[in-house]
Amino acid sequence: MSGAEAGDRGYMKNALALASRGLGNTAPNPNVGCVIVKENVIVGRGWTQPGGRPHAETEALMRAGALARGATAYVTLEPCCHEGQTGPCTEALITAGIARAVIATLDPDDRVSGNGVAALKDAGIEVFIGLLEDDAVASMIGYRKRTETGLPFIALKSASSLDGRIALASGTSQWITGEGARRYGHLLRANHDAVLVGSGTVQADNPSLTCRLPGYADNCALQPIRVVLDRRLRIDSGAELVRSAQTASTCLVTGQSADIAKVEQIKALGVEVLTSRESSNAPFALDAAKLLANKGLNRILIEGGGMVASSFLQAGLVDRIYALRAPMVVGGDGRSSIADLSLGQLSDAPRFNRVETRVFGPDTLDILDRKPTV
Repeated sequence: MSGAEAGDRGYMKNALALASRGLGNTAPNPNVGCVIVKENVIVGRGWTQPGGRPHAETEALMRAGALARGATAYVTLEPCCHEGQTGPCTEALITAGIARAVIATLDPDDRVSGNGVAALKDAGIEVFIGLLEDDAVASMIGYRKRTETGLPFIALKSASSLDGRIALASGTSQWITGEGARRYGHLLRANHDAVLVGSGTVQADNPSLTCRLPGYADNCALQPIRVVLDRRLRIDSGAELVRSAQTASTCLVTGQSADIAKVEQIKALGVEVLTSRESSNAPFALDAAKLLANKGLNRILIEGGGMVASSFLQAGLVDRIYALRAPMVVGGDGRSSIADLSLGQLSDAPRFNRVETRVFGPDTLDILDRKPTV
């Protein structure tokens, strides 16, 4: 980036920190941060609000008020320039009298990409692009992946013993990991648009899949959508995910052979039902991912069980793994965190790069990103 000034980096870091507040609750929009600065004083801050509106720029300008005139706007993503449910952010910035805009990265959306910058320049605003771009791209990786590929960013979380077991043979699993690791699991739920499990997990554990951290438990707008993959529609209408669907969004992905009467019964209880059109070219996991992307979901967290994990790994859909491990050994009769992958040779194994390791009391977390294929 050319034309950056000494203080620009610090203000953009501030904007990126604000953008992180929207992780998991701005879909289908990206999580964006914006800071308005005038005479080296921050006069307005904003980030994309739950549900994707208002946008970060609108929030920051509202707080800045008349002080926005002649100021610099630091935005983590190119401002939108098309009419949606709200007016274009470029128009709002121009009307407010912004003199300069520092933008971390261009928007991959074809309706915006480069056009937002052009609109600002045409209005006489100085524009600089690319400051902390890598950080900005990483902060909205789900939105970028969905926009560019038609698939959401998919993370797999497992909480297992040292030998990769998530439960005893009897199904007992409470608790393999400790309180610190479990709280981190709830933070992961908060940072994703949806939490996904298979019907087997629903039958075995009857989970609620809500985020129970302070500030989230009683705020439906911040809760992730609960997604169940249930090809044969085995879910019972008395399951917690169904019973609570009126107050916490629940989505079920089923197969074409599912009983129509039961589909209608589940819908009547407040559950959204999507029907997969799986084929030899689009297996169930892949088609489910596409359906969820079409819903506008940017980031999805898989929490179980082993069959679901293996199906997404086999399809090459897992972008990141959060592997929590407790210092215990359960043994070969325990339930595996990942079902059979039916690999013919080691070179076929999905491979990941460890990017971070953390410790929660006795437990260890490895964060691993999918290794690019060469």
